[in-house]
Amino acid sequence: MTTTQATHDARSFSSATAERASWRQTLQNALVITRREVRDSLRDWRIMVPIFLLTLIFPLLATAMTRIFTGFFEDNGAEDLLPALLPLMPMVVGFFPVSISLVIALETFVGEKERRSLEPLLSTPLTNTELYMGKTLAAMIPPLLASYTGIAIYVGSLVLGKQQWRPEPVLIVQILLLTTFQALVMVTGAVVVSSQTTSTRAANLLASFIIIPMSMLMILESTIMVKPYKRYLLWYIMVGMVVTVILLVRMGARIFNREELLGRALDQLNLRWSWHIFWDELRGPVGERFHLGRWYRLSVWPTVRSLRTPTLVVLLVLMAAFAVGWLYADQWRVPLEQFQADDEQMLDNLRSWLALGQKNPHLILFALTQNLRVLAVATLLAIFTFGVMALVIVAAPFGILGFVLAQVVHSGLSPMPFMLGVLPHGVVEVPAIVLAAAAALRLGSVVTRPPQDMTVSEAWLRALGDAVKVGLGVVLPLLVLAAVLEVTVTPRVVQWALGL
Repeated sequence: MTTTQATHDARSFSSATAERASWRQTLQNALVITRREVRDSLRDWRIMVPIFLLTLIFPLLATAMTRIFTGFFEDNGAEDLLPALLPLMPMVVGFFPVSISLVIALETFVGEKERRSLEPLLSTPLTNTELYMGKTLAAMIPPLLASYTGIAIYVGSLVLGKQQWRPEPVLIVQILLLTTFQALVMVTGAVVVSSQTTSTRAANLLASFIIIPMSMLMILESTIMVKPYKRYLLWYIMVGMVVTVILLVRMGARIFNREELLGRALDQLNLRWSWHIFWDELRGPVGERFHLGRWYRLSVWPTVRSLRTPTLVVLLVLMAAFAVGWLYADQWRVPLEQFQADDEQMLDNLRSWLALGQKNPHLILFALTQNLRVLAVATLLAIFTFGVMALVIVAAPFGILGFVLAQVVHSGLSPMPFMLGVLPHGVVEVPAIVLAAAAALRLGSVVTRPPQDMTVSEAWLRALGDAVKVGLGVVLPLLVLAAVLEVTVTPRVVQWALGL
């Protein structure tokens, strides 16, 4: 090893050691706030009494209800359903104490501001990250311990009681992890809300945007839990919640500003300012007189170029969805050989399709509105899911495309007619979908990392202006052209490929 290499390795080791020490010190400082907050929570009877009741009384009520349902199933000869239904109650028992964490988290910053105890806390030498982490851990620990205790009481009553339930260890691990991740999502989201509002009333109103999605997620988890062969999907839900927690923590630590929190006395909705920011971004630097060519050159194309990173993410997701669809085709084979015997029927259908496209130009409008509707829904859902649902919605057709193409190839049929049925309009439609999804992804994710010189609201309004600008200037014309090609050109290309 040369001297230069040794010096480089030593510096790398020192840098890694310093980074670990820095994170260790950050965690230690955060735990100082956590201990303080936990002590205050334990002394507050308004918090501890509900936790105590939910921890002890609700598991007993759940046990009584389980006995009633168990007797009902046994009397009606449905004992086989019990292994699928028994895991539902531990999830419910664990969820109710965790919901208390939402109340504690909403009080973390705005509650102290109303009690006039926030300024001494923010004047400490702790960093914003340490304050944020300490408050988050403090809001989560007491309810989560209560949730674990309630689950243990309920499961113990089933294991030692009349039911003699013997759950699989993996099932118990899933229930505990789901409870933990649900608490993390609710707490991190509520701390963000608490740090960005000026009153407890406003924070409680905004909490509905947390508790309602989590309740819907709880219903989805329950639906999966009653089907043992689908419980592997719960692992994917956990991964999604972990990603959400990371995004919320990153968002909260970045937008947390102690000076702004102390100085902001009232939340105001300034519609004129909002419209000015949105219109300024939508119009771009085109001068006083609007000119379409100048708008494209100075505003639209620079915005499209700025979407390089989200466009790359969208392309990777689409390719992954296509690959997953192809792999699933290996496991779920569909016999397509029967279509070889129905060639004449297939050709008749194709002739009817071509004739319909010639006689009914409204199909162009139908194809256009269908694409616009899907992209509009994807953009709307992206706002509330940090852009994730935009990726899911636009990736689903590509997964289906990979599945169908793999079925055609595995069945020994020629893939050429299938590919020609997609390519003529797909070369225009796919870029439009990718650009729309990239704009929606940035619109949903910009709140997690707004630019340093912008507030969250300004960054989001500018991202909204960019999304509308790209949609009107690029996506809409491409979709119109794709709809025309899909109805008028694609059937003729397929007809030519089949020799008709």
